[in-house]
Amino acid sequence: MEKMKKLLMIGATVALLALPVAAANNSITINDDTAQDQCTPENKNALYQEFLKYRKDDQPKAFDAAKKYLACPAPADVTQDQQKIIDYLKKWSTAYEEGMKSVDFDKVLWTDKNYPEAFKRGGDILAKEPENLKVLVALGTNGYLVASNQQLTAEALDRARKALQLIEGGKSLENWAPLAGKDAAVAYLNFTIGTLTLEKDPANALKNLIKAAQFETPLKKSPFTYAYIAAAYETGPYAKQSGEYKTVYGGKDETPESKLALANINQLVD
Repeated sequence: MEKMKKLLMIGATVALLALPVAAANNSITINDDTAQDQCTPENKNALYQEFLKYRKDDQPKAFDAAKKYLACPAPADVTQDQQKIIDYLKKWSTAYEEGMKSVDFDKVLWTDKNYPEAFKRGGDILAKEPENLKVLVALGTNGYLVASNQQLTAEALDRARKALQLIEGGKSLENWAPLAGKDAAVAYLNFTIGTLTLEKDPANALKNLIKAAQFETPLKKSPFTYAYIAAAYETGPYAKQSGEYKTVYGGKDETPESKLALANINQLVD
């Protein structure tokens, strides 16, 4: 979370390069005789000064001040400096909101375990950044947990496959947390793919499940991993070979070829 805060700081600070000259000017005046409310020149100036005060050390307060300022209609005779302030606050607020999406996404997924909401928020991020590996890995490694939700399984499978494709293509993350590292990510991505494709494609699911069990993660010691592997063998290679054996050798005298075929089936059973 500390690293995420730093990223938010960086994202918001980008806009500082375009800080309007009037930022240091405490006397923004507009010819307006309206009642003393939030949108008077004095109050808007106070909001802007509050924003400047908090934009580095307390960004939620800075964002609140910026929102209140931007909620006020721009005067018809807006000056160049006033327009610079408006443009700057919009740019900063947009950067802040984008950064907060990532923070909220992590909390909703890893802490709250609200998977429908997490997939929705993750989808919003990926719509703008389709190769955001952090989000793809997060959704993909948790994908096996939504196996009972038919609305999410297709998306979870897609995220897991995309993440694995990017990793195998050389893309990496500076920080894999809360996962233990790259190996853990690869293991759980394969596990998601294996469990979600087991019913329709057990032969290929078996490959993913076996790979998931090869890394030093909790999956390697989980009985569920091997139950899935057994099911993949039974409905995949075993079903295929036993069916072929019955068709070719069923009810016939034993031959060297039938012995070999049976030995291969017994090896699968073992």
